[in-house]
Amino acid sequence: MTPREFLRPYVAAFASRFLQMLQYRTAAYAGFATQCWWGGIKVMVLAAFYGSAAAADAPMTLAQAITYTWLAQGLLALLPWLGDPEVALSVRTGAVAYDRLRPVNVYALWFARSAGWIAARVLPRVALMAAFAAIALPLAGLGDWAWQPPPDVAAGAAFVVSSLLSLLLSTSLVMLLNIAAASALNERGINALAAPVVIVFSGNLLPLVLLPDAWQPLLLLQPLAGVMDIPARLYFGQLAGAGALAAIGLQCIWIAVVVAIGHASMTRTMRRLEVQGG
Repeated sequence: MTPREFLRPYVAAFASRFLQMLQYRTAAYAGFATQCWWGGIKVMVLAAFYGSAAAADAPMTLAQAITYTWLAQGLLALLPWLGDPEVALSVRTGAVAYDRLRPVNVYALWFARSAGWIAARVLPRVALMAAFAAIALPLAGLGDWAWQPPPDVAAGAAFVVSSLLSLLLSTSLVMLLNIAAASALNERGINALAAPVVIVFSGNLLPLVLLPDAWQPLLLLQPLAGVMDIPARLYFGQLAGAGALAAIGLQCIWIAVVVAIGHASMTRTMRRLEVQGG
């Protein structure tokens, strides 16, 4: 079997889920409007903070913090705080039995589907957010509150590469939620536990660099930083040269580790899974 033939079912699974999710335009517009609202509130809070004496030694400028906020809002759907609803539905209905019988690797199949689901939710929203925060706000005379461009081409290229790795890392973490849902036969509990942890430690709530200095080494090394915070630091040029390569390498390591854990857990879960009814 050639590599192309081997990958064909997984590419097809990704493409079909991606195109299916792109049809939900109203959801994308609603999500964009909500994220603009909360982004504006967060920007005003940051402006108030930077206007106080406490921000004198802040490790990032107000312009960077505002851009980080718009970036985080645009990439909100990238965060692995929810399991794939299609997987959860298949577990509840028993349709997961069909995946067990397919002549493919079930982990890779679910991974491809979840990656398509995440990518189709992220791309329209980040495009709309960039159009609003990077183009519309400066045209409206609100350039100080706008999404600023990266400092140079190298930073922009590093951000693009890191963002692609973020999609893979996020999908691998979503797969852990999918497997937990398949094991527990319900996704609500694990989703409720995951959401606050992901929001805080990914940097979506607040840039990780603004958290206490003593926490910084651990915050940067933990896997959720690779989903949001590391791409943002690369975008600003805070991580450049060897630091940028190390950050991207850290993302790759976490992808490999989480995928290995997920694959082993998936094999054990599928071996023990019982489908009842008929």
